[in-house]
Amino acid sequence: MHYFKLLAGISSLLLPSVTALDVDWTSDSSIKSAASTIAYGLVAYYTGNNTGDVPGNLPDPYYWWEAGAMFGTLIDYWAFTGDETYNDITFQALQHQVGSDEDFMPDNQTKSEGNDDQGFWAMAAMTAAEQNFTNPDSDQPQWLALAQAVYNEYVNRWEPDSCGGGMRWQIFTFNNGFNYKNSVSNGCFFNIASRLARYTGNQTYADWAAKIFEWEQGVGFIKDNYNVLDGAGCGGTDNCTTINAAQFTYNAGLFLYGAAHMYNYTSADVWKTRVEGLTKSVADIFFDGGIMWEPSCEKSEAKCNTDQQAFKGHLSRWMALTATLAPFTYDTIMPLLKTSGAAAAKQCSGPASSEFKGAAGTGCGFSWLQQATFDGSYGVGEQLNALQAVMAPLVEQAPIPYTADTGGSSVGNVNAGSGSDDDKIAQPRAITVADRAGAGILTTMVLGGLLGGMYFVIADDK
Repeated sequence: MHYFKLLAGISSLLLPSVTALDVDWTSDSSIKSAASTIAYGLVAYYTGNNTGDVPGNLPDPYYWWEAGAMFGTLIDYWAFTGDETYNDITFQALQHQVGSDEDFMPDNQTKSEGNDDQGFWAMAAMTAAEQNFTNPDSDQPQWLALAQAVYNEYVNRWEPDSCGGGMRWQIFTFNNGFNYKNSVSNGCFFNIASRLARYTGNQTYADWAAKIFEWEQGVGFIKDNYNVLDGAGCGGTDNCTTINAAQFTYNAGLFLYGAAHMYNYTSADVWKTRVEGLTKSVADIFFDGGIMWEPSCEKSEAKCNTDQQAFKGHLSRWMALTATLAPFTYDTIMPLLKTSGAAAAKQCSGPASSEFKGAAGTGCGFSWLQQATFDGSYGVGEQLNALQAVMAPLVEQAPIPYTADTGGSSVGNVNAGSGSDDDKIAQPRAITVADRAGAGILTTMVLGGLLGGMYFVIADDK
């Protein structure tokens, strides 16, 4: 019998009357118990350790990036709570998805993989290094080396001839979004570079982190008020001049957490200013009455799509970690996280159903603004968000992310990664001008739909 089916059966016997989460926020043990309940409901969606399935993959409709985000979260869940329940499946998933070049471009994903997808798996590996997660055997890919491999490939994808720099959303020309440069892909690059700088002490990583951040500012994706905008087209005559002004929680979180690493590593005033600016922007844009929300889609008629339903939890976790790396943010960040965690817990009252296999009465909804009533929305993103929000206050008892000088034990490889993306997949013919034009048309269609169905938070252009 499958492990989670067995657990579900036990839960049905032991927890028949469980309804919602009752959390004592003054008690670490109570918070850990609530986080454990949510984590169980999250991992119940996972099918990658079923016989015949692929370790590391979530079932439809969840894309590969979300699986990487989930396992990165489960590493921090272990670090925050001490609960090792999901360490084995996390270890298996991360090792299985590294691919033949040991860079998180596995054969089962490469054809549709974007820079952001790869980045979330690399950030999970970086989290494993920073939290001293179980190291693989010496003949297997190591956590630090995996993050370095992706960093090296990102460096090779930097395009100064388009928009003055930056990476594209997609890696390959035949994927929708190739002619688009965005904050999530470049935010992954910045986040990884900044964390590598702090972990290794290698100045090259720090120089690239500064370069990426300043490019984002120069092209207008990070505004003077530190609002982080989504991106812009980069194909044909479009040179990142028409910016999609949507603001998403995870974009801001990527830059906030990366900037906190840079401040912690350098103690430089410029990074303190950036962390302060990003913290203020996050507090202003992504909290309504002290509760986190996704302003670009949460209240719109179109509603947030499957991907967008998994964004805001990452901001919760990265804000919590920022408060430990840049303590001057603590007084702003922690009250917001505590009110949001309490609101998220109140949304975890959904009944067991064909969509939710966790304990009855503990399914987590999406909108924490609706505190008193479960909003009826189930899914991996909803559970992932709630887990990160509820466990965030526990960061104060978790270890500060390790570095090579403070006990980090992961082994690196500065030359990791493949030098060429052309070797990743077999291409039947060379890409032509017509192919590129087609990619541009498809990108325009994708962006048009995005812009048409979304309520935007428009940043101040000053």
